[in-house]
Amino acid sequence: MTSVPQAQIGVIGGSGFYSFLTGATRVTVATPFGEPSDDLVVGELHGRSVAFLARHGHDHRFPPHRVNYRANLWALRSLGVRQVIAPCAVGGLRPQLGPGTVVVPDQLVDRTWGRAQTIYDDVGAVVHVSFADPYCPAGRAAVAAALADTDIPHQLGGTLVVVNGPRFSSRAESLWHQSQGWDLVGMTTMPEAAIARELAMCFTTVAMVTDLDAGVEHGDGVTHDEVLAAFAENMPRFKALVGDVVGRLPEPTPDETATCACRRSLDGLTLPFALP
Repeated sequence: MTSVPQAQIGVIGGSGFYSFLTGATRVTVATPFGEPSDDLVVGELHGRSVAFLARHGHDHRFPPHRVNYRANLWALRSLGVRQVIAPCAVGGLRPQLGPGTVVVPDQLVDRTWGRAQTIYDDVGAVVHVSFADPYCPAGRAAVAAALADTDIPHQLGGTLVVVNGPRFSSRAESLWHQSQGWDLVGMTTMPEAAIARELAMCFTTVAMVTDLDAGVEHGDGVTHDEVLAAFAENMPRFKALVGDVVGRLPEPTPDETATCACRRSLDGLTLPFALP
């Protein structure tokens, strides 16, 4: 029987990241929550074993509210992944966060609805996990170190508000988001981050600003084509940055739960089923 390749690190992003890996192997993973967005691609990057997953599918067929976040995270964990880097495209809610800026958020606000928010649903038990600090400090430190060696405009810290999509914000919504002191608006980080925490996985978002949101800029507001164009323009250096981050992530220790508090999110809890 052919063994299933394993990986230490997971990268969830757009299909433009496929070319990351050397010795890449496609792996089909079944999960209790249905099929993930696509096959996983497992290979090597900077001497680390990495599993890549296209969040929206390789042909971008799943809009943000239709992504099977539970299956995606479960599939990654089943291959051994415990550290997830999640690049995403976002809108800037502050004039200084213009297109091409990379932000490493440390907080988020969830304004999504209708998405499956937990893997512990309809299982005859309640599992509460801490989510005060949604992002992995070790992952954020690795991104900060990688950014320090680049000329990419960036901001360390900030709050990402996650909206349901797939439409963009109205001008009034954007102004409201700004008035709350939030920095970025996106569509995919929730429930992705929360499910990672439920699976005791480290999770770090690397957010690339593709546009100023409707309440920040003048004119007709952002369009889908503008977002795609900005993302494509900045993709080469963004990919290089994420690759550098992978090489800087801490190596697993013999006791993997000791590496980060994220890995201890389930300590003391009684789970209704075994995790992969």
